[in-house]
Amino acid sequence: MDIVSTFESQATKTITSLKEDLKSIRTGRASPSLVENLIVETYGGQTKLRLLEMATIMVEGASSISISPYDPSVIQDIEKAILKSPLGLTPAAQGAKIIIKIPSLNTEQREKYIKVVGEKIEEKKVTVRNHRDDARKTIKNAFEKKELSEDEKYRLEKEIDLKSTKFMEEINTIRESKEKEIMEV
Repeated sequence: MDIVSTFESQATKTITSLKEDLKSIRTGRASPSLVENLIVETYGGQTKLRLLEMATIMVEGASSISISPYDPSVIQDIEKAILKSPLGLTPAAQGAKIIIKIPSLNTEQREKYIKVVGEKIEEKKVTVRNHRDDARKTIKNAFEKKELSEDEKYRLEKEIDLKSTKFMEEINTIRESKEKEIMEV
């Protein structure tokens, strides 16, 4: 039973999930990650696919995304999915591809996105804390069942706390970098 590596693995998954969540938060810059995970209902609502499974997504310049569907018959479905998304983007079909101009953010939008980042960060911090608490409970139970000596118990608790602090610092670094990205004009 390796309590520390279980905690590390859970916390690492949480941070990976945080990075994925933050990719979809708009900055003033065009990036395929903004739209690649949008779910598109297609073929008469029979199929739901992520956009990156249906099209090539490329950045054109700093403020445009170009989407070229593998099957041109789904262009309208993709446009609909983009319009329904909370991103506030307006797609424009041009022949067999869709162009999305990414408008620069105004101060109010930037503040709104920073708030969303803050909420996601807090959510993941709580998750890491819960994993830490679970690990500490496991250590306490093992100690009570005499599976661990008192020295081992303290050593493991200290190790869990140190790693927990390290993960919290990493989450704060991710937050700072995302906020800086959003505030960049």
